[in-house]
Amino acid sequence: MNKDLTTSDLHRKNILNNNYALEIIYDEISFPGVMFENKYRFTKKQVAEFFEIDERTVERYIESNKSEFEESGYEILTGNKLKDFKLAYGTDTNVGTIDESLKKTSVLGVFTFRAFLNIGMILTESEKAKLLRAFILDIVIDAINQKLGGNTKYINQREEEFLSSALKEHNYRQEFTNALDSYVEPNKFKYAQLTNKVYKSIFKEDAKEYRQILKLKDKESVRSTMYSEVLDLISSYENGFADFLKKHSEKANRKLRLSETNALFDQFENITNSIYEPLREKVRGLMASRDMAFRDALHEKLKNYITHLSTEEFDKFLGEKSMDLEDRILNNIDVFKRLKNR
Repeated sequence: MNKDLTTSDLHRKNILNNNYALEIIYDEISFPGVMFENKYRFTKKQVAEFFEIDERTVERYIESNKSEFEESGYEILTGNKLKDFKLAYGTDTNVGTIDESLKKTSVLGVFTFRAFLNIGMILTESEKAKLLRAFILDIVIDAINQKLGGNTKYINQREEEFLSSALKEHNYRQEFTNALDSYVEPNKFKYAQLTNKVYKSIFKEDAKEYRQILKLKDKESVRSTMYSEVLDLISSYENGFADFLKKHSEKANRKLRLSETNALFDQFENITNSIYEPLREKVRGLMASRDMAFRDALHEKLKNYITHLSTEEFDKFLGEKSMDLEDRILNNIDVFKRLKNR
């Protein structure tokens, strides 16, 4: 998917919040900084020299994008904090001798590595910045694939909550299909039609559209690629509609036709709209934003819900607590044995 970092703050923030990719990018870029307060810092002069531009150009970008740079780590040092930085600069053998202008200044703006990348992503006057942007995009995509063994399709399964949500969803799905068997006349289309109604109500796409966006093969399960929050909401829908269907079938004292069942779902959707709306909004945002960042997939019907992901979101799927599904199952094998015995 084409991403213009100079114009999209969403893509910039997704890159800057991806700690795993930032570590790889830092290792690949030869740009020595001063270690200060556990972060590498770079002066305005260093940044200007790296991008081969005038310091006034750096100042102009800071002034016009102040809040974004501050969010990514740009900071003004004064007083004792500046004195400590000068001391760290003077004793750091990686950055050379401290110059006279730095010695005399009483106010100094410094960049973290994130802020340095931030200016490189929006700087249009520098050829090195242009090359850096292309390099960053390649690294970010490769970093996620490297972490996941080349398969981002099932990144959802690395989340700690996925396994429990998938197990619960499986049980509620069985109740849903049992209700369709018990209360709807035989029809080979009823499972697909009602499932698609659930999907379209929650995230505006039917199963076919979802498959195309994630490029799933025919035998690949749609729900095995869904995030825990999506599965939880599907479970709630299917459990609620199964009960709704049962009551109306028993009231009519017969099985319902598929056309009646479809109309009944529309009633169910209208009745529960105020209950599900906050959850739908949340799920649409998470699904659209995560798939954009992790799978490079755009849900066109959900594009207005896309926001950048926080550092915590990246850590949830790529960090220390994330885990392959097989490993998570092995870690919880005793729980499965108890459930089986029960």
